[in-house]
Amino acid sequence: MKSKSNYSGFKGTLKLISTVISWTILVILILIALFLAYFTIGSKLAEKKGEKFDPIVSLFTIISPSMTPNINTMDVVMTKRISSPDDIKIGDVITFVSTSSISRGKTITHRVIDIGSDEDGVTYTTKGDNNLSPDGAPAKYNNVIGKVVLRIPQLGRLQTFLASQGGWFIAIVIPAILIIINDILKVFKLAGVKNKIEKIEKTEKASKTEQEKREEIRKDALKKRLKTGRSEYEPDPIPVKKSARIVVAVPKNKQKKSKNNA
Repeated sequence: MKSKSNYSGFKGTLKLISTVISWTILVILILIALFLAYFTIGSKLAEKKGEKFDPIVSLFTIISPSMTPNINTMDVVMTKRISSPDDIKIGDVITFVSTSSISRGKTITHRVIDIGSDEDGVTYTTKGDNNLSPDGAPAKYNNVIGKVVLRIPQLGRLQTFLASQGGWFIAIVIPAILIIINDILKVFKLAGVKNKIEKIEKTEKASKTEQEKREEIRKDALKKRLKTGRSEYEPDPIPVKKSARIVVAVPKNKQKKSKNNA
């Protein structure tokens, strides 16, 4: 009994872990799907208007260690669009398109260490927390994508894993197959339960029919007793077979002797 209870507890723990993992993956996939839908619809609408699409929130996977230990490689950061230069303060982490000769055109996520201005407007001097020196060129306000508002540790690994063929197969196809197999087993189980119920119903119906027959026989017997004037509890008469009567003939001389003796 003890080993059985331990097995059931272990099985329940595995079920809980698999449920948590499944729901986590499902939530992540739903969020990714929502972001994709948001970006797709937003891009199409901006394209029709002839404008550049500027999303309210964006997700970026960090691929360099320049911001460690505060933001590590393969962390995902969520940036929020800013509406004015005053929304950025010294100490904020921003994501921007670099104009430096070393990383021109690349998307960078670094911390603001100083705020200035030039002929193009407000500029932000940035530096990676793990770098020894500031970036080669200040980030211009027009090139700022947004301010970092959330960091999701190591989500980029899951993103990379899901982007691969093997990861997609393991995370999507295998769970889908398991769900289908589970549903098929449930169908077979329900079919077995249905067959058992049908057998029980047939047995009960046959038993009910047999009881009804017995009740009909009892009623018929009761009617016959009432017609003959016997009580319901009076037993039926036991039939007796009549035996043949044997007659012995006595000779006449013996009859006369018996008369004389008299």
